Amino acid sequence: MASPIRLPPLHLLRTFEVAARHLSFTKAAQELHVTPAAVSQQIKALEEALGVALFQRLTRALRLSDAGAALLPGVSEAFGCLAAAVERVRAPVAATLELAAPPSFASHWLVPRLDDFCERHPGIALRLSSSPDAVDRRGEAAALEALRAHADDAAAHGAILYGSGDYPGWRVDTLFTPHFLPVCAPALAASLREPSDLCRATLIHDETLAGVGGPLGFGWPQWLQAAGVRGPAGARQRRFSNAVLAIEAALAGQGVTLVARELVAPQLAAGKLVAPFALSIPSPFAYRLVTAERSAARPAVAALREWLLAQAREGQADKA
Repeated sequence: MASPIRLPPLHLLRTFEVAARHLSFTKAAQELHVTPAAVSQQIKALEEALGVALFQRLTRALRLSDAGAALLPGVSEAFGCLAAAVERVRAPVAATLELAAPPSFASHWLVPRLDDFCERHPGIALRLSSSPDAVDRRGEAAALEALRAHADDAAAHGAILYGSGDYPGWRVDTLFTPHFLPVCAPALAASLREPSDLCRATLIHDETLAGVGGPLGFGWPQWLQAAGVRGPAGARQRRFSNAVLAIEAALAGQGVTLVARELVAPQLAAGKLVAPFALSIPSPFAYRLVTAERSAARPAVAALREWLLAQAREGQADKA
């Protein structure tokens, strides 16, 4: 029967490896989160167990003795092998990715696609939060400031902004420019044969567009003008603070709303909403992924970027 291996306590060997690597009890103590006195005591205990001095303790320096120099390579290699073996069996830790997006984009475009991202990237824990739809300068500045505050976090951070894309110092990837058109419930569509019929309809307003004077200066007035409608439109008006509520009102048959076609593509395909007129007008703004330059190369951020761009391309191809 083989004799049992006689080894000093593992924690003493670990303390020796760290102290020998730094040639400093003080720096070893910092790495091990103990006091320098504790490091000194553990080295002394190891030396007593081995019966040899491992260090030469000089007035202002620490040097390895011949025995210490002979011991260090084997101890370092052993701890390296041990660490590698542990990592081979350790359960993988998911990379955390925080993404903020406007409510309308998050609920109507992103969330329905998220299963695909999670299936492709099971090692990424994605947390989605919703930020206001506002696209004015204050809204953009607030979103960028939130990203800046988390730039050095262990978790990666990104944001979908609906805006101009003029964000110096940030990595900006354009997903798509939405195209707006009127939509309504099928029951209302029968009464809308010509764009001028909208003059007698209930128009639903998304106040993040708000037409002239709104954050975008874009909305119903611009679409009606492009459609050649003259005079006041909409016998009745209903106003909502964002596109999510405006879409829900349209689904409920409360009127006609002007919305990004890309956000309601599933409802149009399913017949829950109808576009009574084919005319659409491009937004002056686009949806863009914005990340800090120094975190843009993180694997989780790169994976999200590639996936979002692929989804956007696929959506544009379907539209064509």
